[in-house]
Amino acid sequence: MSRRAAGLGLACATSVWCLTTGLSAAPAQAPTPPPPPMPPVAAAAAKPPLPSDTDIEQFLLKGRLGKTRGAGKGITGSLRGTMTHESLTHDIHIQTIDESKREFRGDQGTEFNFRDYWGFNIAGYKIDRLLGLGLVPVSVERRYRSTLAAFTWWVDDFMMDEQVRYKKKISPPAEVLERWNQQMQLVRIFDQLIANTDRNLGNLLIGNDWTIWAIDHTRAFRTNATLKTPGNVTRCDREVFARLKQLDKPTLTKAVGNSLSSQEVEAVLKRRDAIVAIIEQKGESGLFDRIK
Repeated sequence: MSRRAAGLGLACATSVWCLTTGLSAAPAQAPTPPPPPMPPVAAAAAKPPLPSDTDIEQFLLKGRLGKTRGAGKGITGSLRGTMTHESLTHDIHIQTIDESKREFRGDQGTEFNFRDYWGFNIAGYKIDRLLGLGLVPVSVERRYRSTLAAFTWWVDDFMMDEQVRYKKKISPPAEVLERWNQQMQLVRIFDQLIANTDRNLGNLLIGNDWTIWAIDHTRAFRTNATLKTPGNVTRCDREVFARLKQLDKPTLTKAVGNSLSSQEVEAVLKRRDAIVAIIEQKGESGLFDRIK
């Protein structure tokens, strides 16, 4: 996956929440040239809905893996494979990266106790669903040959990534603009919660109906208790906020399983406390009812 350091930024001049460009890099999933944006209604009718999360999990766990090839540009050596189970054939993303360094020097400076870990994709998916965000594709633990790996549903029903949208200055249609802004506000909160150090323009994919998919979280879940960019916490969906406040250690530990250590779980909860405090200070202006 691509590794371009870029944080979620402020609103563009068009009032569209976007990412700051930061340093140049390749997209996380190298997409084919995007087709012209489709109107939301037409896009929704173009393809059937996704299977349920439960069905996708079973597909990823039980499917027969066929051919694999490189996933695209990036440095983690991840793979794209084609899987078949019963009547469904679909591509998947396989990540086996598990790299730790006492000191890592990257685009954002020096990071101590660095880890790049496939299991963080699974933790990201589990936490996303605990909170009712619906931003992260399904990911499960499974062996690839003799190595444990994250098998993740490949997001292919998208028209562009955020890198392309930002570069070409494409704004969402007026009828989906508010929904888009709400999704971006939730992405920003999610990245603060999981301490994502590698959100970039290439790993936010934009569906044909302007739904956002947040992918590649192998460099998240740092053990710092403070928020990296508290200013990115602006507004939150009311239902998500209620779930965030109710989240406790037993529930979180059970959901993420062995994909997070006890220390990493504790750090998530401490960052949660900081996010809740910011939103509560804003009062009613910090909440919205999400358009779905």
